[in-house]
Amino acid sequence: MATLEEEFTLAGLSLGAGPDGLLGVEPGAKTDQFLVTEGGRTVILYKVSDQKPLGSWSVKQGQIITCPAVCNFQTGEYVVVHDDKVLRIWNNEDVNLDKVFKATLSAEVHRIHSIQGTEPLVLFKAGAIRGLEALLAEPQQKIETVLTDGEVIKWTKVFMVFKHPMLIFVTEKDGNYFAYVQIFNSRILSKYTLLSGQKEKSVIQSFTASVNRKFISLKSLSSDGCIYETLIPTYPSDPGRNQMVVRSLLLKAVVSGNARNGVAVSVLDQNHIAVLGTPLPTSKECLSIWNIKFQTLQASKELPQGTTGQLWYYGENLFMLHGKFLTVIPYKCEVSSLAGALGKLKHTQDAGTHTVSHFVSWEASQGCGLRSQNSEQSRRILRTRKVEVSVQPEVLASEQLLSTIKNDSEKHIEVELRKFLSIKRTPDFHTIIEDIATGLLGRCKTEASFYPRNSLMQVIQTHVLSYSLCPGLMEVALEKIDIQILQLCLQQFPDIPESVTCACLKIFLSIDDNSLQEIDINTESVFDDSDTVQDEKMEEQIIQNGFNPEEDNCNNCDKELNEKPQDTTEETTSCPIIPKRAALLNAVLHSAYSETFLLPHLKDIPAQHVTLFLQYLYFLYLKCSINATMTLPGIHPPTLNQIMDWICLLLDANFTVVVMIPEAKRLLISLYKFVKSQVCVYSELNKIEVSFRELQKLNQEKNRRELYSIEVLELF
Repeated sequence: MATLEEEFTLAGLSLGAGPDGLLGVEPGAKTDQFLVTEGGRTVILYKVSDQKPLGSWSVKQGQIITCPAVCNFQTGEYVVVHDDKVLRIWNNEDVNLDKVFKATLSAEVHRIHSIQGTEPLVLFKAGAIRGLEALLAEPQQKIETVLTDGEVIKWTKVFMVFKHPMLIFVTEKDGNYFAYVQIFNSRILSKYTLLSGQKEKSVIQSFTASVNRKFISLKSLSSDGCIYETLIPTYPSDPGRNQMVVRSLLLKAVVSGNARNGVAVSVLDQNHIAVLGTPLPTSKECLSIWNIKFQTLQASKELPQGTTGQLWYYGENLFMLHGKFLTVIPYKCEVSSLAGALGKLKHTQDAGTHTVSHFVSWEASQGCGLRSQNSEQSRRILRTRKVEVSVQPEVLASEQLLSTIKNDSEKHIEVELRKFLSIKRTPDFHTIIEDIATGLLGRCKTEASFYPRNSLMQVIQTHVLSYSLCPGLMEVALEKIDIQILQLCLQQFPDIPESVTCACLKIFLSIDDNSLQEIDINTESVFDDSDTVQDEKMEEQIIQNGFNPEEDNCNNCDKELNEKPQDTTEETTSCPIIPKRAALLNAVLHSAYSETFLLPHLKDIPAQHVTLFLQYLYFLYLKCSINATMTLPGIHPPTLNQIMDWICLLLDANFTVVVMIPEAKRLLISLYKFVKSQVCVYSELNKIEVSFRELQKLNQEKNRRELYSIEVLELF
């Protein structure tokens, strides 16, 4: 049951309700305070309960505020942007915005979002996102372009998910809509294409969203008068790739399909939604609350003076422009039940009752009222029950499997999981897999003897999980030193923290060869090094690329290296580690990382292990030099850039330690000679470049010469 209470005007504030209305209404530093940003030069702080302003600030004549002012809840200050790039920060004691803190940014700002528990987030028109503190530290920093040409941001919202801010924004280009999601602890921006699921495209007029630990429920009010829902996973299964999500019909004909302006939609709670618009072509605009669970209209209020299609809600208050006045309408939403939705609430709903809402459509009629169900609707409900019965076994299968995980043996769980994975996947498959992984790991923590590694491997191989969704998985694998699971996670998880990557690297380097030989490890990324013919030709090919391990091109290099050239040749032409260890290190080389966060953890690796890893990386580089394409053979081998980046990282983190180890002396000298030889090669290429330029000029002049000529070119 939901009700709309008596409306009131916020302190008699009269505003010009132009085509754009207000820029925004945002919560202030204290409860019951709100910042109102006009579509011009003024920001006003109001206390709603007293219906009076507490302060007002304006920019100079000729300047225009371009995004709503927000409160920085960490400092109690206010932040606004005018003229797209000029950021201002002030507090209650300031009077003149022209004299407060000012920062000019390098790119145009679309919106600033602020929410309790984190710093404000700045969304630029190009799609990039920055935290306010990082932006203030370097206002002129380069802002990357995320959106494509012609792509425009239409709507944006921020949430807190697991104590981390998550920003979602929707863009439009050529009638197509895209959703971008970024959670700031993962540093991954995911893109989704919103498919209409209908034959005819419709223009989306308003967006709203809610979030839980598994899904973002993105709701949109379209030009056909219907509300659609799109479920976007909170944590993407394949980040970095443009994924497709389909919009499904949620509510039918809540506003007139002819309405082009003055419509908006806002989620109030998990079962109720507020709609602003004209229900019928001949009726007046009204504000209504719908129960989306039971598809019923709960309350409505006519707005005879019209609206601008802007709707904000905070706490239990709805804010909107009614005519030329900012109006506040308090509302209440009670626990949703079928009896309450029908206005016949006499007893609470049975907890075991299940309802299906997506298949039922009770259409609005006559002043937002309800139309009685006809025979066609009855037939539709009967079909719904048949569909519900058909999907029930799959729901029970997942619930039964979760119950099995809590009580049964590892072998029985493995068998039941294999059966479940053979069933056709449902839309909530990734959610079920997350629950299964959580159940398995939860029992691992409570029962020391319980470790269903085969079941965990089956779950990982579904390609659904990520580190953010299930961080406990790699923690348990590290504790158990489960090499096979760690390799799988490194190959499939795109968001592994640098500390965990280094923990895996330490294990891969420290475990002895005999133990590795007994473990089943995927070695497809390791090329076959048994081709002796290739090894015999390796030295000649390396010389052609500008580096000879036996030739002392450096006058200051240690003479010991020249005394034993045969040892050097053996080092550079044979892999210093066994293939299984090489496969594990290749998985580390492929993992994503940030150099800033990775370097401190690399310093904790023992010097002997760093030397071994450097020897392997140096060997990989020499193998790359054999091919003209500078690539390694095999399936998903490390790239040359990855090899060189890791050599630099290891030397940056551990050079002062490694240089003191006698075993690393020969390797460091080889690396030094390699760098010097490459410098020499590039120097010679620069000399030749001048000659090539002259040849290019001569080639361009040929068109101006006669058919026959004699040319003499001298190259020095």
